[in-house]
Amino acid sequence: MITGEIRNKIDRIWDSFWTGGITNPLTVIEQFTYLLFIKSLDDKQLNSEKEASILGIKPKVIFDKNNEDLRWSNFKHFDSEKMYKVVSTEVFPFIKKLNGNADSSFARFMEDAIFTIPTPRMLETVVTNIDELMADLPLKDLGDLYEYMLSKLTTAGKNGQFRTPRHIIDMMVELVKPTPSDIIIDPAAGTAGFLISTADYLKKNYENEIFTSEQLKEHFNNEMFNGNEIDTTMLRIGTMNMLLHDVENPQIHYMDSLSKSNKEREKYTLVLANPPFKGSLDKEAVADDLTRITNTGKTELLFIGLILEILKSGGRAGVIVPDGVLFGASNAHKSLRKEIIDKHKLEGVISMPSGVFKPYTGVSTAILLFTKTGIGGTDKVWFYDMEADGLSLDDKREKVKDNDIEDIIARFHKLDNEEERQRTEKSFLVPVEEIRENGYDLSINRYKEIVYEEVEYEEPEVIIEKIRRLEEDILLGLDEIEKLVK
Repeated sequence: MITGEIRNKIDRIWDSFWTGGITNPLTVIEQFTYLLFIKSLDDKQLNSEKEASILGIKPKVIFDKNNEDLRWSNFKHFDSEKMYKVVSTEVFPFIKKLNGNADSSFARFMEDAIFTIPTPRMLETVVTNIDELMADLPLKDLGDLYEYMLSKLTTAGKNGQFRTPRHIIDMMVELVKPTPSDIIIDPAAGTAGFLISTADYLKKNYENEIFTSEQLKEHFNNEMFNGNEIDTTMLRIGTMNMLLHDVENPQIHYMDSLSKSNKEREKYTLVLANPPFKGSLDKEAVADDLTRITNTGKTELLFIGLILEILKSGGRAGVIVPDGVLFGASNAHKSLRKEIIDKHKLEGVISMPSGVFKPYTGVSTAILLFTKTGIGGTDKVWFYDMEADGLSLDDKREKVKDNDIEDIIARFHKLDNEEERQRTEKSFLVPVEEIRENGYDLSINRYKEIVYEEVEYEEPEVIIEKIRRLEEDILLGLDEIEKLVK
């Protein structure tokens, strides 16, 4: 999370844009992102050069000897007029053509990108402030920076334009355990947080396998990571973010995943998503096979139906849903839960506290973990009552000691040990027959047992006598005050 001095530094940069005449928050985010990207490219090359010097190998080159002036570490020292000329006429065109592949996601979404910082003085101020900011902000925390910037949008949350907190994304990735052969999609990709976390997980756990196999390396760079998004700003941020995390050509597309134009079916082995869950769509615009699964216009239900359609048999999913999906009484809600439980394999339901998505929304959410089988397989469903995520559950979201995330990951991967857990504990297993008997209700409160402590109170006569004595004391006190004022 972005807190303290880092937040203040971001605010100063934001104010520089505002006072310089760029007052549209989305435009600020775009221009801010371009400059962060330019700096991050140079940082990556500087790190590569240091490692190469130690190991005696050739570094990975983004800027060659002919492009030295285009490097952040060089042009930041130029006077404002020269800096402005270099960035606007050389650096910006350079990053727009960086990938080289005209068919790549990066090339498509950068094609109409425009540099709109109006004056040399403003650019110099922003560059100086970004330099100070990035000295304290690791590359892995860029997603948190975007989250904080998006919180400044007046539409953030209203249109679903808010980012899933990084630690929740990382937890979900750890739960589903991606493999180097997976084909992964986020059908509501946003800034590509789930895809980036998955890439980091794979590099951490399978680096030797991926980068010593030409086939797996090719798969990692071109076919593994997929995403759909309908906000062009988010698409640019997402593709730049993926490139900075060493994925050369992610398949990120401008597409409404729920629309009839989305023809992809049974293509992916893993879905990770936090789809929009506000509002409804015109059912006429929704793909026909989705409304057959759940006859509704509610986006949260349609996205789960979509996930079942786009997964291959044996594919896994980790998806965030609003609590209403777990217990909603409409036919659409019930039929969708029945579909997952009876025709596929529902493995886990993690109920998260309502403050996880603050300051955007206080809605209660849950994570569904399931596997597409087409033939059933749900036996016992694992429930976890998550009470803390390491941050305060108010709008400030400051670090706290309590955190269930490590416990959640450890327990989910050892479900055999959950057999003896009592319903009074944070996690437990529920037989599928019991869930069916309860109308396919997946609310943890339906199954959790609460232990009430017996409290002993004094006899009513004793309490009344104490109240009478208190009243007598009050009357005596009033008498004393009355004497003083006469």
